[in-house]
Amino acid sequence: MVAKKEVDLIIQNANDLLTIAGGSQKPLLGAQMRELGIIKNGGLAVDNGRIVAVGKTENISRKFRGRESLDATGKVVMPGFVDPHTHLVFAGSREDEFEMKLQGVSYMEILRGGGGILKTVRETRKACRAELVESCKKKLKVMLEHGTTTVEAKSGYGLSMEDEIKCLEVMKILNEKQPVEVVSTFLGAHAIPPEYEDNVDGYVALVEEMIPTIANRKLAEFCDVFCEKGVFDIEQSRKVLLSGKKHGLKPKLHADELTNLGGAELAAEIGAVSAEHLLFSSDKGMRMLVERGVVAVLLPGAAFSLMVGRYAEARKMIEFNVPVALGTDFNPSCWIENLQTIIALACYQMRMTPAEAIVATTINAAHAINRAKEVGSLEVGKKADVLVLDVPNHKFLGYRYGVNLIDKVLKNGKPVVEFLNA
Repeated sequence: MVAKKEVDLIIQNANDLLTIAGGSQKPLLGAQMRELGIIKNGGLAVDNGRIVAVGKTENISRKFRGRESLDATGKVVMPGFVDPHTHLVFAGSREDEFEMKLQGVSYMEILRGGGGILKTVRETRKACRAELVESCKKKLKVMLEHGTTTVEAKSGYGLSMEDEIKCLEVMKILNEKQPVEVVSTFLGAHAIPPEYEDNVDGYVALVEEMIPTIANRKLAEFCDVFCEKGVFDIEQSRKVLLSGKKHGLKPKLHADELTNLGGAELAAEIGAVSAEHLLFSSDKGMRMLVERGVVAVLLPGAAFSLMVGRYAEARKMIEFNVPVALGTDFNPSCWIENLQTIIALACYQMRMTPAEAIVATTINAAHAINRAKEVGSLEVGKKADVLVLDVPNHKFLGYRYGVNLIDKVLKNGKPVVEFLNA
């Protein structure tokens, strides 16, 4: 009789274990997004923070003995959620503007009046690093409690060399102070600061000056631009992103959120890792994303909070084989830390199936931040970022909303959230 191998942890008896296998090299596309690799009565073996075996519980139990075990009887086990688009680091809030939006004042009207992003810039500039770290730890704790184990975070509420660096340094500190992995994006071109109101090109030049310092100090992995009418046009966006590429910052792009400016086409042209929002993108732009393998990060929470009566055309994108991911767009105007709610919005407002939305918040989201070889699926060798959901099957995601379905969260094989469900 062969002796069982001892490992740190065995998870066993999952009603449905969603492996979401097969997408580590390339995002899952089209019909592939409906294949979750479900193992009934599934189990995992975890050692040194990594998955060492995946399969039926009986097979895992035959080969492995866990120093600890976790019984998932009647529950769903799946990869931790990956949120590929947040504006995590900010100070203050904008609840007064919420009432203005309800009265019909548009996002761009608020911005032109010195509110919106610019109000948050004023608050964030006044905040010190320690204050921002503490506020972000609270936000990340809520995200983690709802199943998000990896998150992309954009700067963009500093809009000066000093304050953009401050925000990016906060992200670096957060990776040392709490369990959620924070992937940093430089978004200096998020808005035009008041001191450059009449000199947008001058501010673009300043952003280009920031890039070498940020890249040399390894404060960001990606570079993003808010490419939109009234903010940064196509040519200005191209300049910033190409400058970022020159210094090793991989491009992302806020594209076609409020108008069809050609952002999707620009993202494809420069070989962006992702194009994000895409409410008004053209068919041509979508097809170009397919050709260049650009991940479309759709943000139904942002569309919901903007109240424009329009969502990104997820069904068409999936039909075209665009790689589709989902994110929260967590920010002071779209204050949502919960990807489970985003899954519900994707199902109800964009007609994505629960399976498609799950793929879009796990492996495809991981591709949008270049982490698909580490997280986003339950496969041998990957980090043991694992969720246990107190539901009998995956279709409850999207179907049951407004509550937290999480029972347990493991990060690198260690329990970091545990709810005592009777």
